[in-house]
Amino acid sequence: MTAVESRPAGVVGTSTARRPFGARIGAFVALTKPRIIELLLISTVPVMFLAQGGVPNLWRVLAVVVGGYLSAGGANALNMYIDRDIDAVMSRTERRPIVTGMVSPREAVVFGVTLAVVSTVWLGVLVNWLSSALALAALLFYVFVYTLGLKRRTAQNVVWGGIAGCMPVFVGWASVTNSLSWAALLLFLVVFFWTPPHTWVLSMKVRDDYTRAGVPMLPVVRGNIGVAKQVVVYSWVMVATSLLVWPVAHTSWLYPATAAVLGVLWMKEAYALQSRAKAGVVGAKLKEMRLFHWSITYLTLLFLEIAIDPFIG
Repeated sequence: MTAVESRPAGVVGTSTARRPFGARIGAFVALTKPRIIELLLISTVPVMFLAQGGVPNLWRVLAVVVGGYLSAGGANALNMYIDRDIDAVMSRTERRPIVTGMVSPREAVVFGVTLAVVSTVWLGVLVNWLSSALALAALLFYVFVYTLGLKRRTAQNVVWGGIAGCMPVFVGWASVTNSLSWAALLLFLVVFFWTPPHTWVLSMKVRDDYTRAGVPMLPVVRGNIGVAKQVVVYSWVMVATSLLVWPVAHTSWLYPATAAVLGVLWMKEAYALQSRAKAGVVGAKLKEMRLFHWSITYLTLLFLEIAIDPFIG
């Protein structure tokens, strides 16, 4: 019996016929995971400014934002369909639309596939086919490689699964230049090495959820000390990679200064987390969410500088 089947009858897959229309619309929006997509767009639009060397065509920016949202939303909807059994037993996901019955599993699949098709055509026609292909590759990787292949099988799931979350960098660059470059690759790698620490510290907070669901996230397999050590290692590589962008992308002096300051602040938080973990601190005193929230600020500020860097003398 699966996790979903073990719940009271009617909780998952409940008829949606009598649901309020507004609530149904909100449920379909929730399937796209808007808050996650915000982070993806943070690494897409600024790269367009850097690739352009100034302000890119604003209609193109709008087309990329809409197409990127639809593509990522389709991937997230299909992810929720596949993970509906484990979502039902995790406290932080038990209110998701499929679990509550606000959206049926079949509707979620149709919705996700429709968004995938529409976004692919949208980006291909209104932007270019390279950016369209890259967005589609990210969607397929997230659904088939990460969700179906890695998530429930290995503690390295978010390391390699995070590739899908790095692809918006390529999409942004390709949307302007219809090509890729070494600068785009380095920015891709910054997000690649950023993703595991960002995700692992959150999973430390909700480790019990993953344990109940049988998902081998690193905190479940290695414990807090093992996770903290890995966070420090990935953090060093991330900061070093962020500094390599300077000579390769030929940025202004402001970029390395910003990357260095942000990197120092990040490493301070990473080492503080490791010290608390080694001291055996648990619960609220571990303060793992300090690094999680800082990771969002770090990525936002770093890519904001990338957007304004072409205008610095």
